[in-house]
Amino acid sequence: MCKRPASTTESDNASGEPTDTYIQILTSGGRRIPAHANILASASTVLKNIIDKPRKHRSSEKTVPILGVPCDAVEVFVGFLYSNKCTEDDMEKFGIHLLALSHVYLVPQLKSRCSKALIERLTIENVVDVLQLARLCDAPDLYLKCVKLVSNSFKAVEKTEGWKFLQTNDPFLELEILQVIDESESLRKRSRKRRKEQNLYIQLSEAMDCLEHICTEGCISVGPCNKEPTKNMSPCSKFSTCQGLQLSIQHVANCKNRVNGGCVRCKRMWQLFKLHSSICELPDSTCKVPLCRPLKAQNMKNKKEEGRWELLVRKVTLAKATSSLLLPKKKRNEKDPTPKNDYGIRNLVC
Repeated sequence: MCKRPASTTESDNASGEPTDTYIQILTSGGRRIPAHANILASASTVLKNIIDKPRKHRSSEKTVPILGVPCDAVEVFVGFLYSNKCTEDDMEKFGIHLLALSHVYLVPQLKSRCSKALIERLTIENVVDVLQLARLCDAPDLYLKCVKLVSNSFKAVEKTEGWKFLQTNDPFLELEILQVIDESESLRKRSRKRRKEQNLYIQLSEAMDCLEHICTEGCISVGPCNKEPTKNMSPCSKFSTCQGLQLSIQHVANCKNRVNGGCVRCKRMWQLFKLHSSICELPDSTCKVPLCRPLKAQNMKNKKEEGRWELLVRKVTLAKATSSLLLPKKKRNEKDPTPKNDYGIRNLVC
């Protein structure tokens, strides 16, 4: 704790003028804590203004009341103003009170330390009380952590006495918290939706690679129209996608319902061919994927669907570019050793 100052006679200089002023800090329990006025004034502008305020009677003793918190918390607070130090045990006992004192008397270093200490000690039981204090004391980091805990564990927090007290005495804060929780849940839903869409575009990009690979080089069961697939060919790097695509190609070749447009699997395969034709930048005589040239011409004629397909093409190519850039160069080469057409991705990135 702060060291009791020497008597006034010890601090007088040769001319009899005191070199320092001593004050008494008055606490709620009636305890008086002696302190040096210059130290308190240098640590807090609020205390400086209180100390510098003129007294009615010059001979009266200078006192500074710090009320509303336990006496021991005030002693810890004064000790911090002297030494700029505070123990973990003090934070455990008086963290909430010290946060309030640091806010009222403008001691930013103590306020920052209290916020961090209270964040580490947040529980379901105390989170509502700490949240109210963080809001009053303008501690944004602590406030956000409290709101996050309430949002993630709302059913448990809702059963606490703190939340019931909040509902009765501060309905506006309750509404504010519920609005934040609702916005947070909406944000999570949008994030999940974006991730789901991104995964879909990445899968389509991978399917485009496999389609060109099958129609150009061939894979285990399906090969280009001008040659049979190699019997001893090992699985490619994207075999799970490639195998499903090979099965779909074999299904389209033998399906009897595709003529009438009644096969969902054939429709999906048709959409893949159409997507490839929109992405492919190879000359018509070079591309080995079936229907590439006629579908390109059809895409040019159908202006109504052009905008929708252009958007899909951009998203698929962007997903491919993003996934390839996230891979380190060495792993990218190991994963896909055979060079493939980048479908204009290089131009998109540049």
